[in-house]
Amino acid sequence: MRVLERLLQKKEKTIIGLMSGTSADGIDAVIVDVAGNGITTKICQRAFETYSYPRGFKQCLLRHSDAKTARLDEIARLNVLIGMFFADSAKRIARKAGLRLSKVDLIGSHGQTVQHLPEKRLLFGKEIRATMQLGSPSVIAKLTGIVTVGDFRVGDVAKGGTGAPLVPYFDFIMFRSSRSNRALLNIGGIANITILPQKCALENVVAFDTGPGNMIIDGLMLHCFGKPFDKFGGVALRGRIIPELLRWLMSNPYLKKEPPKSTGREMFGEGLFKKILRHANRERREDIIATVSEYTALSVYDSYLRFVRRQTVLDEILLSGGGVHNQYIVDALQRYFDPIRVNPIEHLGFCSDAKEAICFAVLANEAIAGNPANVPAVTGARNETVLGTICLP
Repeated sequence: MRVLERLLQKKEKTIIGLMSGTSADGIDAVIVDVAGNGITTKICQRAFETYSYPRGFKQCLLRHSDAKTARLDEIARLNVLIGMFFADSAKRIARKAGLRLSKVDLIGSHGQTVQHLPEKRLLFGKEIRATMQLGSPSVIAKLTGIVTVGDFRVGDVAKGGTGAPLVPYFDFIMFRSSRSNRALLNIGGIANITILPQKCALENVVAFDTGPGNMIIDGLMLHCFGKPFDKFGGVALRGRIIPELLRWLMSNPYLKKEPPKSTGREMFGEGLFKKILRHANRERREDIIATVSEYTALSVYDSYLRFVRRQTVLDEILLSGGGVHNQYIVDALQRYFDPIRVNPIEHLGFCSDAKEAICFAVLANEAIAGNPANVPAVTGARNETVLGTICLP
């Protein structure tokens, strides 16, 4: 336990954050210096990189994320294997930053989500929600020799929450403003938004998954063009919207569901890709991509109109995640939200691609400090709680 005592005594820590989202393309790794904790937190980024999974791994992972094709023995193996991949990424980002691993104090790892089940279900007399992220933090700790915090979402689930989104706590301590009503919009596989009213307290934060981000676009790009994503939104920019398809997509009941809420591949994954292709089997491929890209932007705006605008009229939106690089989505968001300013998070000096990895570095720091890091109003948890499992090397 001396290693934890040493961490508690340090006023500044060098922390690696590791994140792989629902797009499952690879591992985002960042190394940051973190001073303080809670609302006094200050960070300085040293290095960031995305490390791709091995060829064919994504297909394997998606197969075992689907209840119809998953195998328990392979999931058990993947839990260890992904932990190894994350440990490798930690070592590589330390080398990129010019640091020996012995100089890194802590690792925060989100893991790789394979199931997210936010709806309550009665099971043997207990009402439960569930979530599963693979990539054992114990494996990471043992292979790197660094204290590792992982399994952040389960603590919130144990308190009756949905376990997501967790980024709003980070958004609050890093991006709250005394002058403007601000939204943080992250477009990864799923799109999630955090609303920070001017001079807000933690209990005033509103956040939820708005619906699809890049997930549907990526899946259909692979099917229609054999490419993993729409680079810079170029295919969508050549297409035209299919009105009937867009109306059908916007009828998804998730979009009308009141927050707190979260979603994932179970709602917007392979099953929906197949339905879209059946629905639009005679349409141009470029038009299908344009329509689902419009769907991402429109579902965000629809969420703002339904659940936010009556209480908070936004002054600015700060974008992060892979969607920042999709010009079609960025243009569509600006079109819908005009005259609200829509800017990448670089506008405030942060790296949009690194944001979520930085979040889990900060959440690891909060766990060591013993600070609650969920937002019950966002996840539906009964109360605030410390998040994460601390694994010793």
